[in-house]
This record gives sequence, C-alpha cells and structure tokens, in this order.
Amino acid sequence: MSNKIILRSLIKPISLIFSVLILASACKKEPKTNTTTTTTTVTPPVTVAPPTRAELTRDSIFLYARDTYFWNEGMPSYEIFKPRSYSSDQAVLDAIIKLPGTNKPVDKYSFLDNGGVSTSLGGVSGDFGFSVFYNDDDGNSSTPTEDLRIKYVSPGSPAATAGLVRGYQITTLNGRTGSALSTSSSANVSFVSSAVFGSATTVSMTVKKPDGSSLVLTIARATYANNPIYATKTFTLGSKKVGYIVYHSFTTNSRDGLRAAIGKFHADGVSELIVDLRYNGGGSVATSDVFTNLIAPASVNGQVMYTTYWTKTMQDGLAKILANQPLLDANGKLQTFTTGVNGKWATYADINYKPTVAAGNVENFAKEGAAEFKKIYFLVLSGTASASELVINNLKAVLPNDVKLIGRQTYGKPVGFFAINIDNLDLYVPQFETRNQKNYGGFYEGLVVDKTLSDDVTKDFGDEKEALLAAALAYSEKGFFSVSSKGNTLSSISGMSVSEEKVLNQILERNKFNGMIDDRPRKFKKQ
Repeated sequence: MSNKIILRSLIKPISLIFSVLILASACKKEPKTNTTTTTTTVTPPVTVAPPTRAELTRDSIFLYARDTYFWNEGMPSYEIFKPRSYSSDQAVLDAIIKLPGTNKPVDKYSFLDNGGVSTSLGGVSGDFGFSVFYNDDDGNSSTPTEDLRIKYVSPGSPAATAGLVRGYQITTLNGRTGSALSTSSSANVSFVSSAVFGSATTVSMTVKKPDGSSLVLTIARATYANNPIYATKTFTLGSKKVGYIVYHSFTTNSRDGLRAAIGKFHADGVSELIVDLRYNGGGSVATSDVFTNLIAPASVNGQVMYTTYWTKTMQDGLAKILANQPLLDANGKLQTFTTGVNGKWATYADINYKPTVAAGNVENFAKEGAAEFKKIYFLVLSGTASASELVINNLKAVLPNDVKLIGRQTYGKPVGFFAINIDNLDLYVPQFETRNQKNYGGFYEGLVVDKTLSDDVTKDFGDEKEALLAAALAYSEKGFFSVSSKGNTLSSISGMSVSEEKVLNQILERNKFNGMIDDRPRKFKKQ
C-alpha cells in the first residue's frame, strides 16, 4: 500500500530552549583606585538529538497495537513499555505478543511484513512455485523409510514450467542425496527449508516420477501470476456426480475463476462437492464471502452468515491513531471524505467498527449462482487457516449434518486484520474476531475433523487413491467413513506425532502466509 504514514505526533522535532544565565558578582564600596569587576558565566547549550527513524518506527508499532490489538486491554503505557529500549522492530512486536491479556490465546498471528503479503493477496508471487514434505513410502512396513516429495506446484510458476508435479520424489537437492536428504532429521530439514524456501535465486534437483523415470532440472526464482485454483474434476459415482476443487489461497484475482469452476460443476450436474483446502492459509475476506455464497444453498439466502467483532477501542471510536492511516479505494487512491475525523481524506478512523448491521459488520448470505450441493466435504490439515476456516465455520452453522471435515484439525485462526503502514513496513496484529450464525467462534485450537487422516503426498491432486480424496468419495458413495487405523494417529511419516508433523510443516513452509485480511467495503461513522 502506498503513502506510508508515520505517526505525525511523533515525527515533530524535539527542541529544547535553554536560557543564558548571567551571574553578576556583588558590588562593594572600595577606594576610588579600585574598579568594580563583573564576571559573566555562559552555560553551553545542551543538545538533545531528535528521535531516529528507527525509534519512531518502534514507537509506532507500540502505539498502533495499544489502540487496535484485539487483546489490548491492560497494555502498559508508553512510558512503562519504552518501545525505544528494544533492539529491533521485531523485538518490540515480540514483547507485545508476550504481554498478558484477557482471554488471550497464544498469539501465533502477529507479524511484520515488507509488502509481500499485499502483493501475494493480489495474486502475484515471486518464488520457485512449489513446496515439499516428507513421506513414509510404505506405511505397512515394520522398517519404514522416508523420502522427500513434491507437496504442491503452483500453476504458471517456474516449477510448473519445469515439469514438477505433486507426488514426485526428490532424490537429489542442491547436490545432496541419499539419507542425507531423505530422512527428516533436524539438519536435513534445515537444509531443505533453506534450499526451497530461502533467498537463493535457483534450486537444482533430480526427481523420480511414478513410472520410475528421472528428471534433472534447475529452477530459477521468478515473479508470476498465481492462479490458486490448482485443480478441478468431476467424479461419477453411480448416478451421482461429485465435484472436486483444490483451492490454495483466497486471492483477490481468483473470484471469477471460482465463479467459473462452480458454474461448471452446476452444468455437469454435480450434487455434492469436495473442497480441498489442505494448504490454504487464507487471504481476502471479501473473496471468502464470494466463495461461501457460491457453494451455500439458496435456502439460507438473507440469513446471518457471520458477525465481525473489532477491538473494543475501535468499536468505541477511541483508536484516534488510525487517522494517520488513509483509507484507499480499490485502485489505491485516496477517497474524499470531508466530514471525517481526518478532514478531507477518509482514514481508518472514519470507519464504524460496531458489531451491528448498520455499521456493516453483520454479513448475510447472498447466494450467488445456481449451484446446489447436498453435501460439502472439506479436506483440511494444520495449514488450513483463517479465511478457509471462516468459510467452513459459516457453512457448518447452517448445514450441521451436511458439512464434513476430513484430514487433520485446522490451524485455529478466528481473528483477522488489515495492514497498518509504518514507514517501509506493514504491521499485522489481530484486530477482529468473527462468529458464525450460531455465535460460534474462538476456535484457537482449530476446527475438529470428522475423519482423521494423514496427508498423502505420494499422489497428485484428483487421484482417486489419494487418502483424503478417497475418504470423501467413499463417504459420498456409502454414507459413512470406513474404519481404518492407518493414518488416525500417525502422520505420513510412520512414528511422527501430530504435533511433530505440525512443527515440520511450519519449518518447511516458514514463508507461507496464514491470515484473514479484511478488504470488504467500509461504512463510515458519519455520512
């Protein structure tokens, strides 16, 4: 976002005025031959340096959090917190994250960004375009061996152009091979994470395809338009047709693609839908609303979908600091709003944050398109977060028996934010929580699944034998989940606990965004 704003009240130079003190000695009557001597002492001025740019940034991080952080109740004063005493911007934010708060969960949501999130939200990426994960190549073996697999490939990315496909086994990575690559030891995971998700401009590898042939390639990092709809497919189960869509991120440029995909399912006569959100970390709230309304039944049209509860100081109009954040239109331009808090131009201080219909913070279902699905199956993992969870939570409230979750418990992010621009960075701290029609929210530990299964990274999206997809198709056909111990307690690596799997995912996708960014139309406090 352009027009980066630093808190105006903090950028005024600090000046001190010092008086010159003249000290005169006392006069005393003496003989005429003596003269009266006056001694004048001048105190040199004390120079106080104005705050540095870094100090002002740290001030701003604290002051914006004090007014907008969802758990800001009881935060210390500026004088007690002393943001300039911290060694870095991140240290300030880390200290805020660790502060106690009323009903505050572990804050795994706040972060600082250099503009990359806003770029990716618009559907532009600048990476290799693939991810990886470790897999047990024989879950029934008493001595399982691990291997490194391609987890997903972004369409149109350098990786896709090079011929990578989900499920391919990586046998060599940047010259490393064998057990020094294939096992998920700490050293190996660190090496893989750096090679795939670090700052290198190229990555080299040899991959083994399902037919046993090998492919040697070098992939160069590039900027590309990201299409988050990775796959769509229609399955025929007897007289029933089931649609399948893999959706990776709620970008602002994917809404028309979603409309086209769901419209195609309707044209195909699809009556049930499988939505693969296993790697979807969220994104645009406005896009999640579009997707929800595309797949929701017409019978809920006009009912409450969810309510947004902003930070209380924002609800009460006390977050005056937001007058320094201009509210830009869809084209990134200033919006005229002459009666607002900030005068001529609209700012975030002009928005009505009350959890009411009049304020625009109660969202109703507004059915879009003609598609009707009797059942919806969501494929989810620990990386399924925020806007993905918003869609699921909204639909579970109105379709309690017809929405099924398959995979692992989700990430747990019922809160969201908008970017606060401070100098050359963006601050993201939770500012609101959403609750569905039944007033259910606060799922900070994640949404619980109906069928627990490990991820299966040995097969491509749409393969009927892939574990999560197979479970959804089986339920659609039989009306119940089959009883199976495989995958219920272990990850795709035999012996790895669920918590260990989550940690491994976090390391291997350390740059992946998990968030729910509010980009819906705003309603002002005054008109």
